[in-house]
Parts: sequence; C-alpha cells; structure tokens
Amino acid sequence: MHQIERLEEFKKSVQNKFNVYNSLFLNLPYRNIENVGMVVPLLHHQSVKGLKAGLNPQEILESFFANYVNIENEKEQIDFMFRIIQYVERQVVLYDSVEDAAFPKLQEHSDSLSIKDYFQLVNKTKSWDKVAEKLSNFSARIVLTAHPTQFYTSAVLDIMNDLRSLIVDNKIDDIDVTLQQLGLTSLMNSQKPTPLDEAKNIIYILRHVYYDAMGDLYAYIKENIDNDDFENHNIMKLGFWPGGDRDGNPFVTAEITKNVADELRLNLLKCYYNDLKSLQKKLTFAKIQDPLKALRNKVYSAMFDSKRPIAYEEIIDPLMEMRDLLVNEYHGLFLSKLDHFIDKVKIFKTHFASLDIRQDHSKHVLAVETILKENGYLKESLSEVSESELIDLLLREEITADPDTYEDIVKDTLLNIQQLKDIQAKNGEDGCNRYIISNSEDIFSVLFVFGLFRWAGWEKDAITFDIIPLFETMKGMSGAEGIMQTLFDLPEYQKHLEQRRKRQTMMLGFSDGTKDGGYVKANWSILKTKEQLSKVCKKNDIKAMFFDGRGGPPARGGGRTHRFYAAQTKDIANNEIQLTIQGQTITSTYGTKEQFQHNCEQLLTAGLSNNLFGKENVISKEHRKLLEELSELSFAKYDALKNHEMFIPYLENRSTLKYYQKANIGSRPGKRGNKKQLTLSDLRAISFVGSWSQLKQNVPGYFGIGTAIKTIRDSGRLRELKKMYKEVPFFKALMHNSMMSLTKCYFELTSYMKEDAKYGEFWNILYNEYLLSKEMLLLISGSNVLMENEGISRESIQIRENIVLPLLVIQQYALQKIGQETDYKEIYEKIVTRSLYGNINASRNSA
Repeated sequence: MHQIERLEEFKKSVQNKFNVYNSLFLNLPYRNIENVGMVVPLLHHQSVKGLKAGLNPQEILESFFANYVNIENEKEQIDFMFRIIQYVERQVVLYDSVEDAAFPKLQEHSDSLSIKDYFQLVNKTKSWDKVAEKLSNFSARIVLTAHPTQFYTSAVLDIMNDLRSLIVDNKIDDIDVTLQQLGLTSLMNSQKPTPLDEAKNIIYILRHVYYDAMGDLYAYIKENIDNDDFENHNIMKLGFWPGGDRDGNPFVTAEITKNVADELRLNLLKCYYNDLKSLQKKLTFAKIQDPLKALRNKVYSAMFDSKRPIAYEEIIDPLMEMRDLLVNEYHGLFLSKLDHFIDKVKIFKTHFASLDIRQDHSKHVLAVETILKENGYLKESLSEVSESELIDLLLREEITADPDTYEDIVKDTLLNIQQLKDIQAKNGEDGCNRYIISNSEDIFSVLFVFGLFRWAGWEKDAITFDIIPLFETMKGMSGAEGIMQTLFDLPEYQKHLEQRRKRQTMMLGFSDGTKDGGYVKANWSILKTKEQLSKVCKKNDIKAMFFDGRGGPPARGGGRTHRFYAAQTKDIANNEIQLTIQGQTITSTYGTKEQFQHNCEQLLTAGLSNNLFGKENVISKEHRKLLEELSELSFAKYDALKNHEMFIPYLENRSTLKYYQKANIGSRPGKRGNKKQLTLSDLRAISFVGSWSQLKQNVPGYFGIGTAIKTIRDSGRLRELKKMYKEVPFFKALMHNSMMSLTKCYFELTSYMKEDAKYGEFWNILYNEYLLSKEMLLLISGSNVLMENEGISRESIQIRENIVLPLLVIQQYALQKIGQETDYKEIYEKIVTRSLYGNINASRNSA
C-alpha cells in the first residue's frame, strides 16, 4: 500500500512538476536556443526508435540533421550538438532540484524506521536497559570523499538550493528567472581543480548544510530518547578525505593537508560566530552580555587568522559558565537555544570533520627503503633483511629521518607525518587521528607507518593515530586474519592499541575489491573477512571497528547503505558504522537537511537494531556453501572477462576511459603510476566503473551473476537459490544492488559494436551475460521486472535515463567519428569529454 501511495506522490510531486518546469527551458538565454528546446524531445524519440531498429548513433544523428533540423555543414552540426549537451545538463540539474524538493513529501509514505519509530519499538519490547549502553557509545561516521562521481560547482549548488525552495512554494515566475540564471551559469570548471579546490567545494556543503543538519539531528535524537541524561555527541561523526587522501594523487602534498585542516577549522568558526551573533540578540542579560561578547570577539579573531587558533576549552568553558548563569539567575530563559549551540560545539569541537590521511602501501615501501639505505642498513633493497630484522628496525631501532635529506614523495611523506602534531594542536586530536593504508596485504602495511612515525619524531608511546589497513584486494582480504593476529602478538603494537582504547579500525573492500574479484566474490569475501577479523579481535580483547568503502554505485562497493548494514551477520562486530560517502552521494543522499537527517537515521537504526531485535542474521552452513559456490562461479566468469585479450583495448578504444582524465572533474590522475601500457591494477576504480556506466553496460555491478545462478539451476538446485534469496538478507541485498546496475544498462546504445570485426565478439560476451543475469535474477526473486518493489527508484532511474539518452547518442556518435578520418577529431574529443558531466550527474541515485 505504501508503495502505491508513494508512486502517486512521486507522479504528482516529481514527474508532473518536472514536466511543467521543464517547459520553461524554452526561455533559456542561449544563442539559438529556441530550436534546441523543441528538438531535444524529437531527438530522444528518434534515438529510441532508431536504436530499437538497429541503427547506430551515427546513422541516427545523420538522419536527424538531414530530416529534422536541416543542418548539412559539419561545423554547424557540432555546434548544435554542444548546445544539446548544455541543454540536457541543465535538465538534469532541474530534475535533481525537483526530486530533492519532493523528498519530505515522499517520506510521509515511507516504511523506513525513523529514530522515533526505533525508540517506540524499544518501549514496546521493554528493552531500554539493553539499548541504553549501546546508545551511550554507539556511533556512525560518514566520511566525505572527493571522488569525482558527481560534479556540481558551488555556484550551481546555490542555484539548486534556491530552486528547491521555490519549487516547494510553486513560485513559477521566480523558478523561470532562476532557470535563466542556470542557463547562463557554467556547470564546469575552466581548469582542473586542485585538491584544495575539491576540499573547499565539500567544506561549502559542511558549512551550509551539515553544520545545522548535524545539530538538528542530535536535538531530534535527544528529544525522542527516554533518557534525560543522554550525552553521546559522537553518535554521528563526520570524516573528511579531500586534502588527506594522497593515494594515487601526487597533487596532495603536506602543504595541501595543512591548508585543508585550516579551512575546516576556520569555516567551523564562521558557523560558530553566526550562532553567537544570534544568541547575543536573545541573551541580553547583564552578566551574560560581556562574556558572550568576549567569546564572539575571540572567535572572530581566530576565524580569519589560521595562525591564531582557538582551543575547544576556550569556547566550551565560557559557554558552560553562561549556562549556569542563565539557569541560576535568569530563569533559564532561552536555555534551549543556548543548549542547542553547546551541543553543536561538543559535536564539532574545533575540527568540523576529522581529516583522514590515506596513502598506498607502495609509497611507504619506497620511503622505508630509501631511509634505511640512507642510514646504512641496506645497500639496494628491503630483500636484504629478514622479516624479523625489518620488524626490529621499524619498532625498536632509533633512526632519525630528516625530510630535507630526501626528495619528492619520501620528503613529503615525512613532512606530512611531522606536521600532523601541529594539526592536532590546532584542530584537536579528533581533527586528524587516522592513517589509512591502501593495498594492505601484509603486516608491513601497518608497521611501515608505525616506523615512519617513529623516525619522523613521534615518540612510540605517544602516536595519537589509529593505523588502519585497507584490505581491498582478494589477496589482502584472504590474509587479513593472519596479518592482524601477527600484529596483535607484537608487544609494541599491543601497547599502541592500549593507548588507542584497545580499538582497531580496519577498512575492507572498497572499489578495488569489485574491480579485482567481481561483484559477488568481492562482497562475499568482505563479509567473511569481517567475521574472521571480528573473531580475532575478540580473542585478543580488542574492539573491532569496520570502515566500509560505500556510498557510491554498487560497482564501486555501494548500493543501499542501510540495507547493507541491516544484513550484517551476528558474527560481525557492531561497535560503530563507518563508511565513505562518495561523489554524487554527498549531495544526492545527504545533500539537504531533510535527506541528511533521514539517511543518518536509517544508518543509526540499521546499526542499533542489528542483533537487538527479532531474528539474528545467521547464514547457515548450507547457505554458506551455496554462497561460496556462487562466488567462485561468478568470479571464474568475471576473471575470464578480465583476462580476455580485448578487455583493456575495448575500454581504451570503445569507451570514454581516456576522456575522464581530460575532463576537469577531479584532481587525481586516472591511473596509478606512469606506465605506458595500461593495466587493470593501475586503473583507478572511478574511471573504470565510470566508463562502463557511460557505455550503459555497468559490467562491474553484475557480471558473472547470471552464469553462476544458471549453473546451479541447471544442477537442479533452483529451490535452494530461491530459499536463500528469501532467508539470507545479505544475499538479497547483493542481488537487489545488481538489479539496480542491470536497470541502468541500455545495450541498444552500443549494439552497433556487435558487428565490429575487432570488438564484436567481446561485446556479445557482455550482452549475453547481461541478458542471462537479468533472466536469472528475475527467476530467483520471483519478480516480473527488475526493482519491482522499489517503484520510485525505478521510475527515477527511467526518467534520468530518458533525459540523458540524447547526450549519450551524441557521445557515441562522437566516438564513432573519432575512429574515422575527420578534420574535426579534436572537437569530437571535446564533445566526448563534455558529455561525461551530464551523465555522471544523472547517475546520482546509485547509492
């Protein structure tokens, strides 16, 4: 019933409104735009009709130019295509704004468990005692990344914010003017953003959305909880990767990290200053005015000068004194307003969001090897010393590594580790206290970082950092349990963990897991590894904390986040939820106060409910055996695809892979290293997954599933598969995510490739697995259509795919022309690059 009501509301508040406001695009102030707005629907119709008839994009557009817009000159045709791309990009912005504006209405018909619902459930089950301790120390940490899976400038985000408000109030004249403003506003950077630019873009969202949203969420929890003494200001935490994530990004330097830490603190102080200004208008009482004014002045001085930091105690202590005065001498007037601000200060302190440091293990290998050679412990390489000798050097040998002695990455690594003390001094320890190591596959991923801290001047008894291995490859995950046990057995590391409250954070899978192992094997490996690591941590009296690379498309490890956490088994430690929020998810899933509050509530209720209510998630031996079989069968199919001789050439020559680097979307290079020959291991997951998405083939989100299910079905075990789909939430969640990936496929767009002499056979391998996966998933789920029980998401995807289809046909046309002799090759390459933006932005509902 709820789905029917939500679909009716969706039609009224999203589809109908979009259609009305979309007509206003005919007034966009573009050169010759009057023709474009009228012919885009026609181009869409001709594209759908032509692709179904087996025409290729070049044939469709040549017919369109000849029969519908009468443009024969190639240069004029190119100009017209650019205008269509501009038009479609802005349609996506409008649709995003309409959908965001409708969000509160749609939630009125939601079955989602809110915090209020959760507390009512606790009251009914009389389980407050059970939940009280959990609530007092449980937390969810969302970590914002700069991964360019969506791109809106701050100017466009401002326009979208205005549009949302105007759409809610149906102010059509003002919407018309705002759309005209959008028409004249560039949607793309004129040059590649620096890591500092990326950080500032996301700090903008922190300041203008998350600051108030976090404060309101905490107030809402406090109001609905049956506990007057509740004070867990860490129940929701924000993490931050831009400016600290140097994995594969040579442009993130020690200087950038320092500047980003300053930006976070200074922007937070601006938020505090505005709140203090508002409080000053209310707390007009004699004994409070002077200390309030003094605090405001102190914050004002600190928020413009990064060299004059203000400590957390300098803010909170005067506020608590004012609170006492307000209660004791002024009848507690406006106490709730003061308390609300105090809570925000206790949440954000002086850091706003915790800046994480991340680097690839190979860079630490280079640094350690270089330092040991410089100090006479090695001649050429680390292979000269045994494992035990290397452990001794890292944990016990007194070595001083002066950054000025070294060059490039080694120098910057040491400079950064040294300056982390200063960042903690300014932003507080919570402001920067995690160091993540990508591609962790042995104990040295952690020990090299421990050693580098020591050699860079940190006392080993005072390393105020969590050292976090990221087990993202199949090899890393399979060895994770043994790696952690070996680390726990080292007295020095034991002591370090005791100083870190006996908590070990471990990151798993991330996007390279699906790239390496395929969708099912990667996710099954992550779940099994979590169970193993929970067990080894429990055995060693260590609290296991899992950090998940999520909050993006399923092919990058994402999918429905609350579903993922609700599906965790009882054998997985559930002390804290930590996840990355990537690209489009920052603005689409957490982009407004309402969305932020709703999705944070979903995270918290999924995490808090796990193992507390109803049936515990247990995967039986029989189901485990079946999952293992599915995992290996799907991996075999995916692995064969990965090793196909056309796999890399197809991506290089038939997709948009090489154009990601030309688009000014992100600061990070498209691949690790500088090898001329492209290899899968060097390829960044963003451009890898993004290229499949632009092709509308979404291979990493499902490939191998169809073959695996069919093989088991053909052995007469279909009933087992259907039973597992019904009884194992983890398996069901995986299949739902793959259904989303399949829903976004549109092989008709590239069907012309099946006749290609070089790539035709490879295209058919992809297409056949797509068809088989779709057939098999419908079979085991008992559904008639993909995403049958997720009507709104399905409708939203369909609308978005319709909006961008003309853009994608133009993209494929340009790729075809690039492969032919043309005087306009460079311009066609610009068309491909430019066409990336609209499709990237339109894919926002992937998480």
